[in-house]
Amino acid sequence: MSKTAVVLIADGTEEIEAITPGDVLNRAGIDVTYAGVSSPGEPERIDFVGGHHVPLKADCPIEELGEILFDALILPGGARGAENLHKSQAVTDLIMRHVAAERLIAAICAAPAVVLAPLGLLEGKHATCFPGLERRFSPDVKHCDTRVCVDGKLITSCAPGTAMEFSLKLAELLTGAQVALRVGHAMMVQNM
Repeated sequence: MSKTAVVLIADGTEEIEAITPGDVLNRAGIDVTYAGVSSPGEPERIDFVGGHHVPLKADCPIEELGEILFDALILPGGARGAENLHKSQAVTDLIMRHVAAERLIAAICAAPAVVLAPLGLLEGKHATCFPGLERRFSPDVKHCDTRVCVDGKLITSCAPGTAMEFSLKLAELLTGAQVALRVGHAMMVQNM
């Protein structure tokens, strides 16, 4: 049975941080779902506009996921996109179900500080985020000055430019190093 992942998207999502993980994980044989997060009070929808005005389309609204658990839950950044994820009770509920089930939680750029930190999920963990946003971390978070940081089931990364490393690390954690290396080499990723 293949592994599964869900990528959450909202208006303002950093496009590279949403598209790259989905693309890389698909290449690694992982079944990826894009779930759309509408603003509070807005009707459910699947069409969004990213932070740099690139259209993004989800497979379904987050509400349609019900109680489904994925092997990995991916939270892209983008200042406005991360804020939109943070404001959604459906996102909070989905995150907490995945934490309780000990699934991978992956957040990049603004998402670790804006979405995960307020939920207390970084307490006692090593994590990174977009430079400067670590000021939102509590003193109990061990800020890592690295491009990608793994602490148990938590994977964080710091910016759009790290999206490929972040995605390949997720592929490695879900499918093993050999598959991630094969995918990275096929895409001519250097320094693997």
